[in-house]
Amino acid sequence: MNLLETAEKFFHTCESLKGWDACKDSVADNAKFIAQCEPLTEIKTVKDYVGWVTGLGTITAPGCAYELHASAYDEANKTAIFYATFTGTHSGEGGPVPPTNKTTNTHYVYALKMNDKGKIESMIKIWNASWALRELGWM
Repeated sequence: MNLLETAEKFFHTCESLKGWDACKDSVADNAKFIAQCEPLTEIKTVKDYVGWVTGLGTITAPGCAYELHASAYDEANKTAIFYATFTGTHSGEGGPVPPTNKTTNTHYVYALKMNDKGKIESMIKIWNASWALRELGWM
């Protein structure tokens, strides 16, 4: 499996809410997670991010979905990029307020840096979280 295929497998497994056990073989030990958005500032590892997104999708917004619009791989920097849209309705328990039954269609990007062993060593999520939180009625 080439590096883009490994990264793509992780992306789809994570976004399909399959959880850490399904994702961990694609990720290096203690892989770092970085995001410059309010809901994710305390999350520091890819493992913790996978847990967060799984909880969001299964508890807070059951029935959510994603659409992948584009993917690319930069060989020189060993980085895979995925641009997608998450669609979810806050109809389940969880989140900062009781269920609002409001929906968000929010764009985001994953940048997955691969190591020499073919695993994800770090992940950056680029996301306008405040847009999504407003659409969900959380702010």
